[in-house]
Amino acid sequence: MSYQTAVLLGASGSVGQALLAEIVGSSFDRIIVITRRPLTQPLDAKVREVLVPTMSPENLRQIVVDTLTHSDEPAVGFSVLGVGAGTAKLTLEEHRAIDVNLNAAFAQGLNDSGKVRHLAFMSAAGADINAKTSGSGAPGLARYARVKGEAEVAVVEQGPSIVSIFRPALIVGSQHTPKLLSVFLQLLAPLTPAKFRPIQTTQIAKAMVAIGQRTPTQGAVYHYPEMLVLIAGI
Repeated sequence: MSYQTAVLLGASGSVGQALLAEIVGSSFDRIIVITRRPLTQPLDAKVREVLVPTMSPENLRQIVVDTLTHSDEPAVGFSVLGVGAGTAKLTLEEHRAIDVNLNAAFAQGLNDSGKVRHLAFMSAAGADINAKTSGSGAPGLARYARVKGEAEVAVVEQGPSIVSIFRPALIVGSQHTPKLLSVFLQLLAPLTPAKFRPIQTTQIAKAMVAIGQRTPTQGAVYHYPEMLVLIAGI
């Protein structure tokens, strides 16, 4: 089955902008962007913004259902929604409210619409549902890994039948990644375990669209090496 509609959550962030551009250049002929505020960049003619000014889980789920229920085409979901570098300043529940609860509501809305079988979802390398909840929520630490692990479980349990999970490590080109750190870690990449190597925002976008344009038979987890395979079309 050839899917023609893409539904995107998280388009305003660095990865989201790259993903939207990649979807626009792909075979999808209709793109629905679910967003709290209008995007600032110029939009292609096939992009439709659906605003959710009050981004609560209940509102988000219902708007996704309402938007897709009356569509004649099946669709593929994409979510790259996440707090980013600000997680260290949040409480555990504040972090969960965005990364877990909103992503779960989006996934549930996709599933409840009856139009979506596949969701491509961005998590993070090291995601672990069993990690400790104490300490700082900064990226790379246990509490951050726990929230990402909870988000993965939530979208798999509440979302469409097939969920492709993407786990990038340090994201090069993200507004949250210091340039000097990006350069330093890229120099160390040959010595870094493959799944934890730095990856470009555009590479994540290409990998997600590559899997979105075909229907995998089951869900899977993609780290850096697997994302490169998807990009190469192997």
